[in-house]
Amino acid sequence: MKDILELEGISKVIKGRTILDDISFAVKRGQIYGFLGPNGAGKTMTLRMIAGLIRPSKGRISICGHSVAKSFVKAMENVGCIIEYPEFYEFMSGYDNLMMLRAMEPIIEKSHVRDTIELVGMSHRINDRVSSYSLGMKQRLGIAQALMKKPSLLILDEPTNGLDPAGIKEFRELLKSLVSNSDISILLSSHLLSEVQMICDEVAIIMHGRIIRTSKVSDLTMGRKVIWQVDDVQRAVGLLRNEFDIISYVDDDNAINAFVDDDLTEINEALVNSGIGLRTVFRTKRTLEELFIELTGGETIG
Repeated sequence: MKDILELEGISKVIKGRTILDDISFAVKRGQIYGFLGPNGAGKTMTLRMIAGLIRPSKGRISICGHSVAKSFVKAMENVGCIIEYPEFYEFMSGYDNLMMLRAMEPIIEKSHVRDTIELVGMSHRINDRVSSYSLGMKQRLGIAQALMKKPSLLILDEPTNGLDPAGIKEFRELLKSLVSNSDISILLSSHLLSEVQMICDEVAIIMHGRIIRTSKVSDLTMGRKVIWQVDDVQRAVGLLRNEFDIISYVDDDNAINAFVDDDLTEINEALVNSGIGLRTVFRTKRTLEELFIELTGGETIG
């Protein structure tokens, strides 16, 4: 698949302080790509650079083959974005808000406004005042606004903030529908790791301004988590660390959790031979949230 978005060696230095350092990743056509990181890691600044709102100190960003630095207008013609919260004139209808935007973009055909409204599932409420909309409806209207000029890349920064579980599920289905029906690519920044795991094809994880992992979601969660229940938790944790270099943690059920891809026979024998009673041991697939905690040392996602 062709790369819709490419970042190569992006850095940002402000007053001698490096905020972003050598950021590189690519989003392919038809992908939903997750962008994750703790609070203050540099996610929003990276998204703002892609949207042309901030200039990098170093590196290259291209959208549909157009350099953001050298061919800004052509690059931006292929981008729709919602960074932070979409804003509208509350006293106007959703339709009038979209038509006002169309008046500023002559290339947008009126028929496409209607098509976009239908695509985001807002036909039944589009003529109501925005002030009467739920947060989920406003998010849908924001996506309609971002899709008006038929972009190849849609950038969404924390789009499910404030939505209830039903709203989050609806939003997830909307994004899947957009990709399948309009061949668009989506770059999604979110703190809801379970949602990212369900919807994204690939992810990049950023920490302290650097990318620490990029991979398919299926590959990231492939590593196997092992759970031991023993009669002497502290001794077992120490043995795993000292003899096998395994970093583990104890969960709320007082069970030992660790990520181990090797065969467990030698490890289990060592536990038993040390006089540690082994009650149960089993493997389970790790979640994206568990991997994130492992990679970032438990820093808060945001």
